Amino acid sequence: MEQLELLMGGFTSALTPINLLWVLIGALLGTAVGVVPGLGSAMAVALLLPVTFSLEPTAAFIMFAGIYFGGLFGDSTSGILLNTPGHSSAIASTFEGHRMAKSGQAAKALATCAIGAFIGGLIATTLVVFFAPTLVKMATVFGPAEYFALAVFAFLAISAVVSESVIRGIAALGIGLALALVGIDGPSGTARFTLGMPQLFDGISVIVITVGLLALGEVFHIASRIHRDPIVSRIETKGRARLNLADFRKALPAWLRGTAFGAPFGLIPAGGAEVPTFLAYGTEKQLAKRRNDPEFGTTGSIRGLAAPEAAANATAGTAMGALLALGLPTSATAAIMLAAFQQYGMQPGPLLFERSGNLVWALLASLFIGLVILVMINIPFASVWAKLLSIPKHYLYAGITVFSMLGVYAVSSSVLDLWLLIGIGLIGFLMRRYNIPLAPVLIAVILGPMAETELRRALAVSEGDLGTLVGSPITATLYAVLAAALVLSAVQHLRHRSGRKV
Repeated sequence: MEQLELLMGGFTSALTPINLLWVLIGALLGTAVGVVPGLGSAMAVALLLPVTFSLEPTAAFIMFAGIYFGGLFGDSTSGILLNTPGHSSAIASTFEGHRMAKSGQAAKALATCAIGAFIGGLIATTLVVFFAPTLVKMATVFGPAEYFALAVFAFLAISAVVSESVIRGIAALGIGLALALVGIDGPSGTARFTLGMPQLFDGISVIVITVGLLALGEVFHIASRIHRDPIVSRIETKGRARLNLADFRKALPAWLRGTAFGAPFGLIPAGGAEVPTFLAYGTEKQLAKRRNDPEFGTTGSIRGLAAPEAAANATAGTAMGALLALGLPTSATAAIMLAAFQQYGMQPGPLLFERSGNLVWALLASLFIGLVILVMINIPFASVWAKLLSIPKHYLYAGITVFSMLGVYAVSSSVLDLWLLIGIGLIGFLMRRYNIPLAPVLIAVILGPMAETELRRALAVSEGDLGTLVGSPITATLYAVLAAALVLSAVQHLRHRSGRKV
């Protein structure tokens, strides 16, 4: 096969001592930056972009492969240990991962994360190498109506399926959409809900909302219960950073399911890895209910962590294929990678493989190398990262607060963002107090602007004809599946309620 021969040529270029050193440095730096709350993988690529300008192109792109996947692992590491994901793609992994960490399974959670990242990234990158032309054709059939249907599917599926209460889920969705509406309305140029403040014209940053809800909200929640809950000065972190055979058997189907969710989404600009990770998490939650899994939502489920982690890295892998073959950045990290290509005079797209084939195949080969190096260095280091939880609770949460503030301020240098962070943290605290789920808020904030833009675009093209929203087989299928899922979810909620009354 031609692709296999070209890939072997890429490995020949990439597998030199100096290039292996660059990918190792990239993986370490990407993980280190990704671990810092408020920064994340996209920021890791952006901050380290100038470092590569002094390198020749092959070495630079190989280093970027390490940064790319290293940053994703760093996102999940901070989410699992500190309940503060470095990027929105790691939010779904945080739910069960942080529960595992608090129950003394931090090292196991990080090992699950590392192996899931490897499996998801490996399968997705293999798909890019061998099936990129076919996958790209599938992605190009999406128009405005399809993107809007996809967003609606994500909104309601997360609100109804992931949440224990449909009403609370819809309420959380409303909070997220309200936050997403702040800023300048793109089509009309009108300021909305900005209170006349120019600083809000660009909207509220996703970083501010994510860190506020997850990190600061957790800090306020812990502080409010300090006299009610027994004081535990240290969280137990013993255990090896490896999975036994039973754990591996439990996690493997979840890794594969997560990869199946994530791989297609890397090809379409539907908000990055957020949709597939939440859908993968929701699927595992439904399966856990059928199995009566006592770990899910309490001490932490390895399946609930494995699926979204594999989905995130599968999305990242196929996103690279969309970037190379179409020149289409489907995530913030991919957009920064596009700037890196352009810096070297390369324009990703259909002609890239012909004009710069050697570099492209060396980059694809380096993605495989980066995944292997990442799992080799992070499984041994997982127990080291887990020692963060050995810090006494009052010092740990004070540190989370300081790092959250510093991370948010470093992104924008805005004092207003710090006040917004505190306000959103209080909202997160109240949501925890009244058992309102966080996931619908986050998915609404991330996909809300895209949904609004695509809805307006679809209606503008059709001159206001609402039939265009359900006029294609893709949209009809999505809405039909959504309706079936909502009916099934409603039936399950009613059965659960009647069971509790009995």
